[in-house]
Amino acid sequence: MYFCFKQKLVVMFKRQIISELNQWSGRANRKPLIIRGARQVGKTTVIEQFGAGYRQFINMNLELPADAAIFRTFKDIEELSERIFFLFDKDISLIGETLLFIDEIQEVPQALNVLRYFYEKIPQLHVIAAGSLLETIIEGEWKVPVGRMEFLVMRPLSFAEFLQAMGENAAVQQLNNIPIKDFAHEKLLSLYNTYALIGGMPEVVHEYATHRNLTALSSIFESLIVSYRNDVEKYGRNNNLVQAIRHVITAAFTEAGNRIKFAGFGHSNYGSREMGEALRTLERVLYLQLVYPTTFTHLPLIHDKRKSPRLQLLDTGLMNYFVGIQKDIIGSTNLEGVYSGKVIEHIVGQELLASKFNVLHQLQFWTRERNDATAEVDFVVPYNGLLIPVEVKSGHTGRLRSLHLFLDAAPHAYAVRLYSGKLTVDSLQTPSGKPFKLLNLPYYLAGHLEDYLSWFMEGE
Repeated sequence: MYFCFKQKLVVMFKRQIISELNQWSGRANRKPLIIRGARQVGKTTVIEQFGAGYRQFINMNLELPADAAIFRTFKDIEELSERIFFLFDKDISLIGETLLFIDEIQEVPQALNVLRYFYEKIPQLHVIAAGSLLETIIEGEWKVPVGRMEFLVMRPLSFAEFLQAMGENAAVQQLNNIPIKDFAHEKLLSLYNTYALIGGMPEVVHEYATHRNLTALSSIFESLIVSYRNDVEKYGRNNNLVQAIRHVITAAFTEAGNRIKFAGFGHSNYGSREMGEALRTLERVLYLQLVYPTTFTHLPLIHDKRKSPRLQLLDTGLMNYFVGIQKDIIGSTNLEGVYSGKVIEHIVGQELLASKFNVLHQLQFWTRERNDATAEVDFVVPYNGLLIPVEVKSGHTGRLRSLHLFLDAAPHAYAVRLYSGKLTVDSLQTPSGKPFKLLNLPYYLAGHLEDYLSWFMEGE
């Protein structure tokens, strides 16, 4: 099997977003779809794979002058469609069985507005758009037509996708068993440690799956980081912002997993406004996420943007490489002890993001800040009208102080701990005497959290 990267690197990954694309394709009220995601996460290659299942596939790249020119001058949408089918030598009578893919759409921003006319005038044509720097024009001068577009987000490979890329088909099968079998634990935990080490960037995973050589990954990590830094000029609207963004790209690796202040971020002299704009710009292009806390133990989930956010980066493997902790991870049996627990918490956050494809999906955590004591729960997850606390912890269950404080204030009695041990369910009490159920999940099941919440809560 093969998959074609933009650099013509050849490898195929079975990506879970394909099932979302199939659902989109089969809907009668289908709208043009925009695939959003950071550079190098595999957007183009996934659509090329998906397009192979159509009777006809038209692949346009607006970085190519000839393709871009098609969208710059046309009379109406019907004439534009006829021109596209003619120039790409496709049969327009099969328009309902054709996928039109417009890649690098940000190169001709007017093309974003054209998408609405495909929806209004030629709804039978299946249209997908993507772009490495698409986020730099969305929310700027160019607005996406409201109500006439659909969106999906692509991120680095999840653990399940990593296993498939590695050829670990038996491990994938066991991972999908709910509840997981005890005999699968040690192997899956070992494989998850490898995933936490190298991360989920497609080119990195391909190289490791092919050669199993960790040393050879250094040049790929280096080139990925350099490519992000080289894109800075395209993100910033002026030279000051460009310089601030360049600083953030470097400093973010050492700050990942921390709660941050904008002013002086990364030991700089930048003020809060400059760093805030730089961080939010990189958040828009999905290079990072500013994870704001909530102080509530119930829905609706309201982020408190007056408090310091926690920094989540695109990929844990990139972080490990940049800060030089790869050797600490190799051979570790408990990632909770590596890099002050940041690696395991960061990869869990990455997995929670990778399990969802909707644009509005974000990570959340809980905090209670008082003069006498501060409490913080690593993640909170909405489920069936409840806000479920999730701690990433090893050790004895009695040490979950913040979790206990959350539960004492919550209108329910359910909690989750992600750790290196096997799947268990404990019936416990908080120090104040409130009984609760604790679902202890191995780290590698983070991407299946909702499935296990269903098994845990609805199976009682």
